[in-house]
Amino acid sequence: MSAQASASDIVARLDAAYGDAPRPIALHEPDLSGREAEYLKACVDEGWVSTGGRFVTRFGELLGEVIGTPNIVPTSTGTAALHAALILAGVGPGDEVLCPSLTFVATANAIAYQHASPHFIDCEPNSLGVDPKKLEAYLASICDMEAGVAVNRMTGRPLRALIAVHVFGHPCDIRALRRIADAYGLALIEDAAEALGSRSGDTPLGRFGDFAAFSFNGNKIVTAGAGGALACRREEDAARATHLTTTAKQPHKWAFEHDEVGYNYRLSNLNAAIGVAQLERLDSQLADKRALADTLRIALSDLPDVEFFAEPERGASNYWLNALRLKTPDLQVRDQILDAAHASGLLCRPVWTPMHHLPMFSDAPRMPDLAETEAAHAALVNIPSSAALNAHAVAPKRVVNHTLMQP
Repeated sequence: MSAQASASDIVARLDAAYGDAPRPIALHEPDLSGREAEYLKACVDEGWVSTGGRFVTRFGELLGEVIGTPNIVPTSTGTAALHAALILAGVGPGDEVLCPSLTFVATANAIAYQHASPHFIDCEPNSLGVDPKKLEAYLASICDMEAGVAVNRMTGRPLRALIAVHVFGHPCDIRALRRIADAYGLALIEDAAEALGSRSGDTPLGRFGDFAAFSFNGNKIVTAGAGGALACRREEDAARATHLTTTAKQPHKWAFEHDEVGYNYRLSNLNAAIGVAQLERLDSQLADKRALADTLRIALSDLPDVEFFAEPERGASNYWLNALRLKTPDLQVRDQILDAAHASGLLCRPVWTPMHHLPMFSDAPRMPDLAETEAAHAALVNIPSSAALNAHAVAPKRVVNHTLMQP
């Protein structure tokens, strides 16, 4: 079968699976059919439309219930939450932070904000998260421990933190990464921007790191229009994060006193109101997204050239973005699938360009073997994943002995 015929067959299967959903079908759209309008009107009626108000408080409370920690700091974006986590982890100029090359650029950008260097690590094929076996072997080969600090003997710079990304909502091997971080004295930061509602075993993601950053951008499983949040393991870290992200202003009934460089990373009450309405329906959104993933897996199940990218056995994914993977990575075939999909009104996209390919990070330190990252770049195509598409899907919703776990 030719590459072009294969691309056409793949897209035809997907097109049929989405049933009568109106074309074009976006990659991921928010569902605003809950109490969003009611809560926004309440903000206007009450006069609380800026960076304060009862919905900001309620948003933090609801998110804490989902993650299982009370130490939640709402922020203006997920990137702001990552930046605050790095500050709290003690990352500064001249430091290095381990992170995957296969990630959204915000992960590496936040490190650069602290005038530190991202140090790129390869991913594992079954989750696309940092490969703990490769990481452990690599650290053993490059690190010296000096007074409890891991130092990269190749650059002479301290390694301060490890950022673990849960790609597309799939849980990385976060328990193994926690052990490695502890062994090398690294702060562990979960980039859980895509992973709200996902779990490792029975534990919600965001509970394993010293810090965890979440995003509520318009394309996330729960959106606030814009917004983020930082989850902290320690109460004192949450208190400091709150201080830093509110311009480091000292409490006073009228004076403007600031005791350090701070950041205006506050979430507005308007955004929080949307987020509260969204969080109220998280369980139903998760159920719809897992059912849609099941449909798409079945639609692609007997094609010889591709496979549906399913969650690893270690946990449950929220299936934020579904993906198909070429069994033989090939950028040309990947792009043929993308061209055919867009021509059919399916607004698919490739995975991110690896960070070590970007000009601003081309000289950053990296693991010499990034083979799985390169393979993922040439093999993955994200496909439309909005929860509302489940109502249009036409393939069987449930089968016996399938790979998807029940929520």
